[in-house]
Amino acid sequence: MSWAESILWVVSPYVTLVIFVGGLIWRYRYDKFGWTTRSSQLYESPLLRVASPLFHYGLLIVIVGHVTGLLIPLSWTNAIGLSNEAYHVNALIWGGLAGVATLVALGLLIYRRRTNGPVFRATTVNDKVMYVVLAASIIAGVVTTVAGFVPSEVSYRTTVAPWFRGIFVLRPDTEAMGHASGLYKVHTLIGMALFLLFPFSRLVHALSAPLGYLFRPYIVYRSRADGAPRHPAGVRMRQNRPL
Repeated sequence: MSWAESILWVVSPYVTLVIFVGGLIWRYRYDKFGWTTRSSQLYESPLLRVASPLFHYGLLIVIVGHVTGLLIPLSWTNAIGLSNEAYHVNALIWGGLAGVATLVALGLLIYRRRTNGPVFRATTVNDKVMYVVLAASIIAGVVTTVAGFVPSEVSYRTTVAPWFRGIFVLRPDTEAMGHASGLYKVHTLIGMALFLLFPFSRLVHALSAPLGYLFRPYIVYRSRADGAPRHPAGVRMRQNRPL
């Protein structure tokens, strides 16, 4: 393994992890009020109403596909009777559809941001860099998905996945990664660039999804007596009664 390969597949993943985790800690500690999407819905809503759900749901499927494909070993799916060919057919179909949907939605979001004056003026340099890296990552993912329809002995499940799992036990499988195709390597490098940018961009809002909203208790409203005093603005106030 050359020194360049050592930097790419041994050093870079850990540098990425350090910056990713350290960036999140820094952002949460020193930029809590900037931990937001900086929503532009106030400026334009109709196009956003279509593009935003399509982007988020498509991206969710893409993320689930990446997590299962990289973390679940080939031997596990073989053990439950799921052949590698059947796994790839399902992954390519669903992953391809989700990737194309996400790419279309991202194109709509970029078009909206570029053609709407107030939205474009609210776009920062950070946003532009984020859109470029995110678009490159999705395009590379779609290209590798389409290329996966061509039968080949080289698969990301036997190359990228073992290398990825080895990172977390401090033993990245560089030999396996060395057999990966150029498309997989490019997609992996762009993915690492996206993780480097994540803590410092609006993408960080993905870690603040309001999941608690789904499980919060109901808010109970009770009517007051007719004689209860009202707020000067017309809002009925509760009377203070002695215990």
